[in-house]
Amino acid sequence: MEKLNNFAYIDGNNLYRGVNNSGWKIDFFRFRRWLTDKYHINRAYYFIGLIPKEKNLYTALQEAGFTLVFKEVVYNGQSEAKRNCDADLVLQAAKDVYENSCDKLVLVTSDGDYACLVKFLQSKNKIQVILSPGIQEKCSILLKRTSVPITYLNDVKNKISLKVIEKAPIKDGP
Repeated sequence: MEKLNNFAYIDGNNLYRGVNNSGWKIDFFRFRRWLTDKYHINRAYYFIGLIPKEKNLYTALQEAGFTLVFKEVVYNGQSEAKRNCDADLVLQAAKDVYENSCDKLVLVTSDGDYACLVKFLQSKNKIQVILSPGIQEKCSILLKRTSVPITYLNDVKNKISLKVIEKAPIKDGP
């Protein structure tokens, strides 16, 4: 069997919000391994805003095997970070297609702003699947209309979620 060279493009903020709003946490090591096993992902780009206090997260993502692509963060009037990495993700995907760097692409997002990218990837026969964080109702209709296969991460959370080990209650002694 031919060895595939597939890349994943992950909208980090969309992944975080989608999973978090569904009430579970992702295990980045398990997620990265699942991407490799299921979709033959050699490189997994993780697009994320650069905030110094999040350095432990960045280290964990790199240790799990993700290639981080940082976006400079700007703050709105309420001191909330704006972490929009859409343009960076689209540019990297288009660059990789034009340079023929990979066989197929996997896109991790629920954001309809990526529908134009999906259509472009379809025209080049490069898109394999969209992985939508969270539940089906939160995935944009614009992505659904592309007819590209969509896997909802909520449906595979048993394979990629962080397993919380609960400690047994301490029994009182005699």
